[in-house]
Amino acid sequence: MSTTETTRRAGSDKTRPGGATPRRRRLPLRTRLRRDWQLLAMIAPGFVILLIFSYLPILGNVIAFQDYNPYVGSNPLEAFVKSNWIGFGQFQLLFADPAFWHAFRNTLAITAFQLVFFFPLPILLAIVLHSLLSSRLRGFIQTVVYLPHFFSWVLVVSFFVAMLGGAGLLAQTMREAGMEPWNVMTNPDTFIILVTVEAVWKDVGWGTIVFLAALSTIDQNLYEAAAADGAGRWRRLWHITLPGLRPVIVLLLILRLGDALSVGFEQFLLQRDAVGRQASEVLDTFVYHFSIATGNYGYGAAAGLFKAAIGLCLILAANKVAHMLGERGIYSRS
Repeated sequence: MSTTETTRRAGSDKTRPGGATPRRRRLPLRTRLRRDWQLLAMIAPGFVILLIFSYLPILGNVIAFQDYNPYVGSNPLEAFVKSNWIGFGQFQLLFADPAFWHAFRNTLAITAFQLVFFFPLPILLAIVLHSLLSSRLRGFIQTVVYLPHFFSWVLVVSFFVAMLGGAGLLAQTMREAGMEPWNVMTNPDTFIILVTVEAVWKDVGWGTIVFLAALSTIDQNLYEAAAADGAGRWRRLWHITLPGLRPVIVLLLILRLGDALSVGFEQFLLQRDAVGRQASEVLDTFVYHFSIATGNYGYGAAAGLFKAAIGLCLILAANKVAHMLGERGIYSRS
């Protein structure tokens, strides 16, 4: 370093105590809006949709503390004002309702089952697709496994009824072979397996998209160096692939835990009559049958608010565990 440059840096350090780098001057809001108006215009429709359908409905949680009656006023705002406040009365009724706790236990059981037997499958499928050398074969398999995601639950359940129902293809084949057909679609004891298989068939391909994107960011030189050092396929998978996927796995696992009490609505509503309420009742269908269908909206709002509070606690706890394990999680204080 030259003497002139050293003198200039020393003088600069004198003018800034401790040699700290000066903060960049923040541009005025008007200047930033004029500079970024194209980007703001592009995200404006999505922001409006998010505001209308995600944030404004949060205000409706107030009816969980009311004996809400939508007919006491000429508009929803007047109904809010005129409905009687009962504090935590709806929650007391909710927690004393055996049907609510039955739906709560069913929801937790289905979530735990799918977390073990469904969550790892997109990871495995992404690893298998990523290892395929033929791009044509990879593209064909991706198209086949992605397609069911775009089917509605009505179509998915109808497909399984046609395959596994009492008059379906499997039952007819077993009858022709002289065997007693399996009771698949109407057996409450195996319902948890049935809904998991349906969810896997519908969404496992779609879930691989994130993991395939994460796999594409792993440096291929690491695989080549490991292969040159004599590492086999399983060692490369354990020491390179899985560590590269770990941040994404942790992030999606935290988000899944936050949504643990939302296992679905249409899928269970469509199959409720076939297997019975005891096997198929979850919190989403409970809110529909005991609140919306009966007009007791405050009761359903209390159940929804309880579900949201549990989800928030699960997200915070899982994120804390992720920080303890050295992962970033969904947010960090740094």
